[in-house]
Amino acid sequence: MTSAESRRINRLHRFERDLWESGSLLLCGLDEVGRGPLAGPVTACAVVIERPLRLEFLDDSKVVTELRRVALDALIREQAVAVSVGWADHLEIDSLNILGASRLAMHRALAGLGLTPCRVLVDGPSLPGCAYPQMPIIDGDAKSAAIAAASIVAKVARDAFMTQLDSTYPGYGFANNKGYATSDHLAALNAFGPCPAHRRSFTPVVQPTFDFAAAGALP
Repeated sequence: MTSAESRRINRLHRFERDLWESGSLLLCGLDEVGRGPLAGPVTACAVVIERPLRLEFLDDSKVVTELRRVALDALIREQAVAVSVGWADHLEIDSLNILGASRLAMHRALAGLGLTPCRVLVDGPSLPGCAYPQMPIIDGDAKSAAIAAASIVAKVARDAFMTQLDSTYPGYGFANNKGYATSDHLAALNAFGPCPAHRRSFTPVVQPTFDFAAAGALP
């Protein structure tokens, strides 16, 4: 690791360092991915750490390449005290709306930890109903090492799910677009209509001329 990267990683732990120095030991980073896609679940991850993660290239998952995200995912799981992934599927997104489903996935990730964190560092606004003391950090995935780690693991988990979904519903390019509204994805939607994994509550998916009752006629 270069000295510049070492300094960046050190800065990325500034919130965690302050909390450790104040006596909080088990710190949990919490983040979610998949709010924007037109299909598939929203995925949250909780990562608990008790010491700095010495991980080169650790950063917001959106600015890390796929190859590095996969490598970091394995290293995060090695160095973390606990890692838990929570999901809310497309039906829950349609029922609760994407904000409610994102919060549900976050609660499920926390519930799967099997331990009690001293403090939850959550990306964005606070999480209603969180059972643990929390520290909301706007743009936290770019400012907190624990939240960045959570964003990496959540992204890798969701991307793997969408790649598998591509085999179930070929033709939409889920392995490449991960459900986001790329031009190819929108073209497939126009050609075939939505598959059962699409989010019916999202405007680009709703096609007034598409017969949902005939959804058995899938590609």
